[in-house]
Amino acid sequence: MASRLYDRSPWRLEGDVSYLNHGGFGACPEPVLEAQRAWRDRMERQPVRFLARELEGELDTARRAVAIFLNADPDGIAFVPNATTGVSTVLASLRFQPGDELLACDHEYNATLNALRATAARYGATVALARVPFPVADAGQVVQAYLDAVTPRTRLALVSHVTSPTALVFPVAAIVRELERRGIDTLVDGAHAPGMVPVDLRSLNAAYWTGNGHKWLCAPKGSGILHVRADVRAQVRPLVVSHGANAGRDDRPRFRLEFDWTGTGDPTPWLTLPAAIRFVGGLHDDGWPGLMATNRALTRDGRDRLCNALGIPAPAPDAMLGAMASVALPGIAATDAATRELQAALLDEDGIEVPVLPFPVPAALADGATASQAVVRLSAQRYNRPDEYARLAERVGARVKAARSPRSLLGRLRRG
Repeated sequence: MASRLYDRSPWRLEGDVSYLNHGGFGACPEPVLEAQRAWRDRMERQPVRFLARELEGELDTARRAVAIFLNADPDGIAFVPNATTGVSTVLASLRFQPGDELLACDHEYNATLNALRATAARYGATVALARVPFPVADAGQVVQAYLDAVTPRTRLALVSHVTSPTALVFPVAAIVRELERRGIDTLVDGAHAPGMVPVDLRSLNAAYWTGNGHKWLCAPKGSGILHVRADVRAQVRPLVVSHGANAGRDDRPRFRLEFDWTGTGDPTPWLTLPAAIRFVGGLHDDGWPGLMATNRALTRDGRDRLCNALGIPAPAPDAMLGAMASVALPGIAATDAATRELQAALLDEDGIEVPVLPFPVPAALADGATASQAVVRLSAQRYNRPDEYARLAERVGARVKAARSPRSLLGRLRRG
């Protein structure tokens, strides 16, 4: 491993690794972890008082802070462990008929596509995939791809706010609006959106939206958010049915009673969300808008360095860029073996933590089809610096060149 040191304070990240994969699982800075420890200490000092008497009010306080940050209706916010759970929660709450179509696209996250396919199979429905090119010329191509895939049988659309494998900021407002005009509800997978791009859920007005707090908000793992529009809220139930189903109370909405208590667990990730919003936003003089803009500029710089090293154009317009960017790797086989080999070499020999993966993901492939591209996806967060992307470009460029050599292991993988 390369012997380089990086200043990661106030994050706990190892100083000898160039960590360019914030988009993978996020990273929680120490002051936010301290806030979570304080919540846990309070809970364990008197668990009955905290969980049975105080938790509802504290969840309401956290919900209000999240609602302000997302410009959302607080009554429509439920806390879930993560966005994948949010997607599965909505899908499990809905009912479909044989022959119905559930729409998504081939840039979706593998796990959520799996959930969509499982739901379709349960009802005898089918999954239709809009095919969005990568590289992509403009956001209009994305909207048109979804609309071209709509049929009279389309009942629900799953749309990423920011795509996971290709790191594209999708034009979700336009997609939601056009599908709504056609009578189709949208489930927006906003896993990467909070803290990466501005989110305005009142304006978006999607039927269902779910996002993660542990990624770009840098909150603790387990701090997912589900937002359900008022007109469809009554049909959405948590995956775990607990006391709220027959609570017999009229002081709180049924939606809160069911979601706020699904059994004994650790609620501190959700309660820590306000601290994460305050602390991480306070790292930039201009708050969250300034931090988002800085991360986006750093991402653009890193992407352009990488594209220059590979001799390829940028795969998407700057307007579709957030705090991540994916770049195709010419000459690298779009296989699990080849991409794992390159990712491991970058970490073990160059000290760079960055994901390399085949695209499209397995759940987006037709039967018998294989992935068409290998991509590397870089992320930018407050703790990253421009020289890390210069080194990434140099090392990826060198390794892609080596992979084309017939004597290299990656070259053999590429050919076979």
